[in-house]
Amino acid sequence: MGKNRDLINILIMVLIGMFIPFLGAIFINFGLDLTDLNDLVRIGITFGYFLLIFGLEMIVVYLYFLVTSWNANKKIDKYKPK
Repeated sequence: MGKNRDLINILIMVLIGMFIPFLGAIFINFGLDLTDLNDLVRIGITFGYFLLIFGLEMIVVYLYFLVTSWNANKKIDKYKPK
């Protein structure tokens, strides 16, 4: 269970680390104001879309590593002495 907890902690740190530059880029490009509720909602929705796309990408990467690991283990088992 410790390995999964470490992975979750790393992913949380990555998400927080991605949010700060994302927020800065949103302010620079669109000149949004933190005191306006509509701008805060717009930032939240945009970051939500970003997380959704990032999540889909992580699923694809996970499936890729799962398939390649399965294939590698199958090849290794073929060469193990019986």
